[in-house]
Amino acid sequence: MTSTVETLQPVYRFFTASVARTERLSPSFLRVTLTGPDMADFGFAGDDQRFKLILPNGGESVGELLAAAGPDWYVRYCAMPEETRPHLRTYTARAFRPEVAELDVDVVLHGIAEDGTPDAHAGPAATWAASADPGSEIVLLGPDRPGTGRGWGVEWTPPVEADTLFLAGDETAVPAIAGILESLEPGPRVVAVLEVPEAGDFLPLHLPAGVDVRWLARGARPRGEQLGVAVRTALCELGIARSTPGVDPDDVDLTDGILWEVPEAGAHTRCYAWLAGEAGVVTKLRRHLVRDLGIPREGVAFMGYWREGSRG
Repeated sequence: MTSTVETLQPVYRFFTASVARTERLSPSFLRVTLTGPDMADFGFAGDDQRFKLILPNGGESVGELLAAAGPDWYVRYCAMPEETRPHLRTYTARAFRPEVAELDVDVVLHGIAEDGTPDAHAGPAATWAASADPGSEIVLLGPDRPGTGRGWGVEWTPPVEADTLFLAGDETAVPAIAGILESLEPGPRVVAVLEVPEAGDFLPLHLPAGVDVRWLARGARPRGEQLGVAVRTALCELGIARSTPGVDPDDVDLTDGILWEVPEAGAHTRCYAWLAGEAGVVTKLRRHLVRDLGIPREGVAFMGYWREGSRG
C-alpha cells in the first residue's frame, strides 16, 4: 500500500538557512552544511534529489524575491533587473539529518584557487561556497514535505526488474551518484564510472557490497575523453554491449536541443543507465550507449547538468 506521504505532491517553498560548517573533502569538493529552524520542514527525498540555491547578486534582491513568494514568484523573479536578479543554481541534497535540521551540499570549486580566490571562470555558487562562513545565511527552494519521485526532483527511477545498474558522470554528478549508490539495496550488479579533476578527488563512499566504483583522474586530458573509453569497457565487461554498431531509429540531434531525457517510471528493461554531467559529454555518452552499444533508449536516463563555457 502506498503511503500518504508518497502520494501527496509537495509544494515548493523558500527555506532560509545558515551555514553550520564547511569541510574541504578534496581539492575540488567542498561540503557546506546548512541548518536553521526553517530547515526542519525541508522535504528530503534522497537519491539524486535536486533543489535550488538562491544566491545574491548584489543589493537586496533575495529579500525582494522572498517578499514576492507565492505561485507567481518565478514571473516576478524574471521581471527583476538582470543586474540584481538572484542567481538560481541547482544542487543535489547529499544528506539530510532531520533530527538536527542539517542539510549537506557538496559543491565543486570550479574556478577557485587553493587560497579560495575566484578567477574569471568561477560561478556564483562556487564563489559563495568558497567564502561561506558559519552563520552566514542562504536561501533554498525545495519541497515542503518528504517523499519520493519526480515531484521531489528525483530522476533515479530504475525498473523493478533491472538487474544491472550503470552510472557515469563527471565531478558535478558525483554528489548525486554517491547518494544513489549509498541508498542501494544489495542485489543488482552495479558499476559507476566517475571522472574527476585529479586523483585527490577520489572520495570515500559508504557502499553496499558488490558496488564497483571506478574513479578516473582527468588531469590535463580533454573532459570526457577517459570517461567514454571507460564506459564502453565497463559495459562490455557487464556483457550488455553488442559487438557491432547499430542504428537508433529514434536518435535525434541533442547538441543544441534537449539535454535532459529520463525514462518514465514503469519502463521494462533489465539494464538501467544513469548519466549526468557536462551537457556535451553526456549527450555523446547517451548516443554511444543507445546507437552503438544497443542499450534500449527506455533504459537510459541522461541529464546535462551544465555546459562547457557557462558559469555555474
